[in-house]
Amino acid sequence: MRKIALFVFVFTSFQFQLLAQYLSETTWVEEEKTACVTIGILQGGGALVGADFEFLISNRVGFQAGIGYIAFGAAINYHLKPTIRSSFISFNYWNQGIGPSFAQNLVGASFVFRGKRWFTAQIGLGVPLEKGPAMPDDYEQSPIMLTYSIGAYIPF
Repeated sequence: MRKIALFVFVFTSFQFQLLAQYLSETTWVEEEKTACVTIGILQGGGALVGADFEFLISNRVGFQAGIGYIAFGAAINYHLKPTIRSSFISFNYWNQGIGPSFAQNLVGASFVFRGKRWFTAQIGLGVPLEKGPAMPDDYEQSPIMLTYSIGAYIPF
């Protein structure tokens, strides 16, 4: 009786190990995501609250466009790893304000950190192109500006 019980135990264990290997190789393969939406503070062209949409055009290069509360922007991104979840260097255009609320627009470059799950933060430098009617007349614009943002990203 002991030999039969031992045989059944060993046989069952062997079957579970084979099943586990089969499932890990076939059913848990996740398709790589190639686009994402980022929502946060100073996203979407430097808007107070905004969102950016990015999609990969190659395994490391992405195009990004965004809009927010009275701002919009666009960027070309170079990812440090071949995935949408990786940090990247971004070459940006920001337009802050529209019509009579136009304050300024600028171009620049920034480093964007992306966490493994959802967190993102950006810091960089930009050069102002023009000053708009919403900017006070006595305001002296600096030749280089610090750019930054913080938010959450959702890949899909």
